[in-house]
Amino acid sequence: MLSSIARPFAALALAGALIAVVIAALGANPFGVFAALAEGAFGSWYACVDTIVKSTPLIFTGLAVSLAFSGALWNIGADGQLTIGAIAAGAVGPHLGNFPHAIAVTIILVAGTVGGAAWGGIAGWLRARRDVNEVISTIMLNFVAAQALSWVVHGPLMEPSRAYPTSSPIAPPAQLDFYFAPSRLNLGMLLAVLLAAACYIVLFNTSAGFELRAMGRNRRAATFFGVRIPALTVWVMGLTGAMAGLGGAVQVSAISHRLYEKLSPGWGFEAIAVALVARLNPLAIVPAALLFGALDNGSQAMQRTHGISPELVLVIQGLVILIILAFDTPAWSGLREFFTGSGESTAVPSIAETPDA
Repeated sequence: MLSSIARPFAALALAGALIAVVIAALGANPFGVFAALAEGAFGSWYACVDTIVKSTPLIFTGLAVSLAFSGALWNIGADGQLTIGAIAAGAVGPHLGNFPHAIAVTIILVAGTVGGAAWGGIAGWLRARRDVNEVISTIMLNFVAAQALSWVVHGPLMEPSRAYPTSSPIAPPAQLDFYFAPSRLNLGMLLAVLLAAACYIVLFNTSAGFELRAMGRNRRAATFFGVRIPALTVWVMGLTGAMAGLGGAVQVSAISHRLYEKLSPGWGFEAIAVALVARLNPLAIVPAALLFGALDNGSQAMQRTHGISPELVLVIQGLVILIILAFDTPAWSGLREFFTGSGESTAVPSIAETPDA
């Protein structure tokens, strides 16, 4: 049986093989295209840093999606939660010039966290108290958040000259430190990795994490054994919103330093793919996000050198997800049993299972 670690790599290799056939059919050299993709993602120090920069918001939003999905709460609103967190950070950031650096950074990150938690909590409350499907509510809240960002950068938070639809830059004390200036390698990336470790501990080593996974496996059974489903639903949606909002605050504090329209190119939606590739394991979110960040970053080099559309990367991402999901089907188990001749069960554990299961 393919292990949970090997399965994503096998899916990536199979997706790459399928894409190589397509590239060859188009008259291009598949090895040259993939070499350009790797060169664009990791070919230099700056390329590596850019890959990590692109991966960081995917870690925050991927953790938000993963934790919610573990409880069978289909949070499709990480993008909106990240956007609201960024708005909150961009609103307080310009007013922190007289604060010490550590306090200013703490305030701007807390502001983003609270904003995202409130946005996620709305969907959680609607599900717990009004039985509103969280898929619908979170998708709709994404649109509301996008329009809210457009409104603030054209209205109350627009920079003083009123010439550009951006907010005023945040104060220097509120900007996250860099490891190796002038590169963009910053403390937000370390924070994302620490958050992944904390999520793993909470999910697999605490009673709250056990209750969350129990709710994800069987809601009725969890209720029978005393899990307060409505309260847990609000708590989880608020917590996952907080993580996505923290990602938005990190983006404003460390990278953009101001708000502008289309701040997120769709990180919250790409995070769903990251979480599925990681099989909802918080620790695996980090390498999965790096993989998607590398594909995003390398796609531009692929287009420059071989004229291959960067949309091909989206095809690769989609194929990886489909192949990973195919590994979980009874058809795959039956196919392996046919070729191996094994009579033992080859059923693949659910993605919601613990690593110890």
